[in-house]
Amino acid sequence: MTDTQIPTHNRWARVRAPVLTIGGLGAATVALHFRDPHMSGSWGYCPTAALGFWCPGCGGLRAVNDLTNGDVAAAASSNLLFIAVLPVVVVLLGRWLVDRWRGAQREPNARLITSATVTLCALALVFAVVRNLPVGTWLAP
Repeated sequence: MTDTQIPTHNRWARVRAPVLTIGGLGAATVALHFRDPHMSGSWGYCPTAALGFWCPGCGGLRAVNDLTNGDVAAAASSNLLFIAVLPVVVVLLGRWLVDRWRGAQREPNARLITSATVTLCALALVFAVVRNLPVGTWLAP
């Protein structure tokens, strides 16, 4: 992967996308802290749970709420996959912001992106299947 310079000389133009993305995620996190998703219906109802199965994302809102309250164990109990992937997401968002701040742009590695996408999708599929089996009830939110 090689770094190249972003042609825009205006720093705000370069960092706008990551700042707005991180800001939006931060606002959603604050909203999840103050409007508890553990209360039935507070954020609506999950269509997959209504159909009788837990998708890979089920419990994600509760996990964020638990993290904002400092309860990592409860967050992991709500959605272990989300908690496992969260540090990677934070690092990638931070790297995106720092690169844009510096004016650097990384060339995408198609092989790495494809491998990571296939791996994450396979992991999410296995997680969804196992959490819906009797042996995986401990993974259900």
